[in-house]
Amino acid sequence: MKNILIIDDEVNIGLLLTRFLTKHGFNVETATSGAKAMELLNVNRYDLILCDYRLEDTDGRDMLDKILAIHPQTIVIIITGYSDVKIAVEMVKNGAYDYISKPLYPDEILNTINKALETAQVRKNEQTESIQEESKTSKPTKTQQGVLITKNYVLGDCESAKELYRQISLVAPTNYSVILFGESGTGKESVANMIHQNSPRKDRPFIPLDCGSLSKELAGSELFGHEKGSFTGALAQKIGHFEMANGGTLFLDEVANLSYDIQVSLLRVIQERKVKRIGGNKEIELDVRILVASNENLWEAVQKGRFREDLFHRFNEFSIHIPPLRNRHGDLMQFAEHFLKQTSIELNKHIPGFSPEVIRYFTRYSWPGNIRELKNVVRRAALLTEDGSEIESRSLPLELLELNFSPIASSTEPQFVEPVRTVAFSRNDLKSAAQEAELDTIMKVLREVNFNKTKAAAILNIDRKTLYNKMKAMKLN
Repeated sequence: MKNILIIDDEVNIGLLLTRFLTKHGFNVETATSGAKAMELLNVNRYDLILCDYRLEDTDGRDMLDKILAIHPQTIVIIITGYSDVKIAVEMVKNGAYDYISKPLYPDEILNTINKALETAQVRKNEQTESIQEESKTSKPTKTQQGVLITKNYVLGDCESAKELYRQISLVAPTNYSVILFGESGTGKESVANMIHQNSPRKDRPFIPLDCGSLSKELAGSELFGHEKGSFTGALAQKIGHFEMANGGTLFLDEVANLSYDIQVSLLRVIQERKVKRIGGNKEIELDVRILVASNENLWEAVQKGRFREDLFHRFNEFSIHIPPLRNRHGDLMQFAEHFLKQTSIELNKHIPGFSPEVIRYFTRYSWPGNIRELKNVVRRAALLTEDGSEIESRSLPLELLELNFSPIASSTEPQFVEPVRTVAFSRNDLKSAAQEAELDTIMKVLREVNFNKTKAAAILNIDRKTLYNKMKAMKLN
């Protein structure tokens, strides 16, 4: 029996829908406010949610974000009035399955629900088949809970990957707070999710929050929530991320970016294991495991006075360093093949693999954006490749193709050859002198960035097309 939650502040509509759907074999619960819905969502799992766009304490857009943050696989259907149709369409683009316009017709509701559940089942079956196929080649590490669940960003067989697996399997079954160190794009959130999925809290919410994108004003509201009218612009009650993660795991990414004042409040919540919404009086008991991540050394931030030492020690019960992709050369093509398999399924294509030339480009590139960059490159290349063909170098982005490598094949880092200057300027006139000065400036910047034209253009404060045109005019090879 499928579980359905109806979120609507009109009690009569909730009752009518409950009776109708119960007759058709569904288990139905109702919530007359966003706050009540969040209470139910924190303790129950639903296959589908019918959510009215206009609620007294919040709106459908905010509810959609909260629902998908806690239960990303749950189907959400928005109930909307005629005047809100444009908003509902936008919400479908942002993750809602569909919308139903008022007035409501029972047959339309039932058909939409059945279609949504059928679609979800098909996707679930496809994912199961993909995981089963993947498990034939993957070599997951075992934990006290059984087999360590593998995620996209932490597959691999090289020594650094094995050490990463070992540390995850060691700390996952505990309730320790963990600091994850790693460069941007190394997959810190995926490692955090993997720790959660192999912990006793795996059936409870995993709530990520990117602290790097939060202003000082927004951070408190996002972390702790607020009551309606607690400050200018607080038009509805907001459930904070601590409350959403209650019973589960809260992942704070780029935690070093939080202001000092917010760090003080954060420390108090962690120590007391209670949270109070901004503008509220009720203290809410918390049972939350905290994982944090940073792309800089948090201890150095402490020494520079940018991060509280007492908060650092609260987080630092265990720490894991996630190596950059350039230090995982043995896993590079395993990642690439994995992303290609995923993308081929998504695009409904058969792409057998990568050409030898592409493999050479991949293995000699330094991947400054790490695994995230590799995934994006593979997805782009797969989109540009015809069904049945392997990926060729023409499908790779300019960042890879524009590098001129030396023939030294034994080096683990890319070896760059400086472009040859074939142009000669006359020093007898002002224009030629200006051109040569411009050339010298361009060459200096290109050398500084290892001839990465995108970075060079940014430093020179021109767009990349302008840089290409200038290099072409100067006959730079």
